[in-house]
Amino acid sequence: MADSAPVSGNASPPPSEAGVSRRQFLGQGAAVAAGLSALAAAMSPLRHLSDDDLPSVEEFLQKHYKEMTPADKERALERIREQVKKRYGVDAKVSDPPPLDGVEFVYGLNISRCIGCRKCVHACVAENNQSRSPEIQYIRVLEMEKGSIDLETANHHYDPEQVPRPDKWYMPVQCHQCANPPCVKVCPVEATWQEPDGITVIDYDWCIGCRYCEAACPYFARRFNFTRPEIPKDEINPNMSYLSNRPRQKGVMEKCTFCLHRTRVGQLPACLEVCPTGSRKFGNVLDPNSEVHYILKNKRVFVLKADVGTLPRFFYYFDERGSRYHEPITPDTKGKELKEGA
Repeated sequence: MADSAPVSGNASPPPSEAGVSRRQFLGQGAAVAAGLSALAAAMSPLRHLSDDDLPSVEEFLQKHYKEMTPADKERALERIREQVKKRYGVDAKVSDPPPLDGVEFVYGLNISRCIGCRKCVHACVAENNQSRSPEIQYIRVLEMEKGSIDLETANHHYDPEQVPRPDKWYMPVQCHQCANPPCVKVCPVEATWQEPDGITVIDYDWCIGCRYCEAACPYFARRFNFTRPEIPKDEINPNMSYLSNRPRQKGVMEKCTFCLHRTRVGQLPACLEVCPTGSRKFGNVLDPNSEVHYILKNKRVFVLKADVGTLPRFFYYFDERGSRYHEPITPDTKGKELKEGA
């Protein structure tokens, strides 16, 4: 399909060229009213935070990620290490791997082999230090009737003894890392942007929790922390990255980053590694010898909601007739289904 192949997208312009900075955004009320009452109103998005969740002065005044020097970034990484040690008693390895030259990551999912076991869902939760109470899940697996592709009536709360169920098929949905991401366009403080390798990221220190990006996403791919994320100390993944799986705070957005702390150093996403049917494929679409490049050229491929013009880097494909995976297994029921709110 002509509209199914990923399209390269440029990273958003630096804050000096477009938009408004976080401090300008939060300070507009003070500038207009020239009084402390207006400043308090502008700071109202932070009123719901407890003392433990409030950013330090250093964090609040931190430059935009794309303006930070290497020294600035190292100070930020050290601060995160100290926070993780204080909160969880864990010695974290916090890195900031950059995008690789000549790489544009894409993800393919073979829906003729997916059996809806949800092992990908819970591997993602564990890898990315997502809240367990309430549990935040980046991947949502939809169960649909065979012959139907009605997303509005799909069931993502299914709970059978075994999967796949007869006359059902399954479609995992997560961040599509769009080449034309609507979430980036609506962020008023440029807390989210697209990197050169195609991954859309979030700087949790800049996010003000307005949730505009969540409303703009057609794939229900972003999650908001209504409460302070809770993770048992013995379940913390100490291998962290600034733009991916470091612990988040109350009042910010988060989402899938294609496990950039893994994929930018030559590893595969956690969800792919646990898939028992080989349904998931990942790689550099710019490499003509990559598996994803071959699939896009030779398989029956489609993207979800192609009509909205987001140009996803996450695509679906089919095997030839008769090659579907049939062996039933007990689904992964660790954790709870996505629940947002207090």
